[in-house]
Amino acid sequence: MTSLFQILMLILDIVWFIMIAHIIMSWLISFQVLNLRQPLVSQIWYGLNRLLEPVYAPIRRFLPDTGGIDLAPLVAFIGLIAIRIVLQNNAALFY
Repeated sequence: MTSLFQILMLILDIVWFIMIAHIIMSWLISFQVLNLRQPLVSQIWYGLNRLLEPVYAPIRRFLPDTGGIDLAPLVAFIGLIAIRIVLQNNAALFY
């Protein structure tokens, strides 16, 4: 069962890294530090969007319309951290 706990934590770490990369990249694109006309930047951006859109889409349905601010990544990130905390606090169940 320890290996199951470690696998779950590894998956959550990978998702955490992908979400952080997506959030930082969205800021850099918004502030025009990165340009989507560059092929590498656009491939990374659209790849991250394709990975995270299934997570963000259900959250966006429940959130109110806030204009130009997308709060779905923030809610998903907080949810991910909450899942990690719950797993770590209940790690004794896996041993």
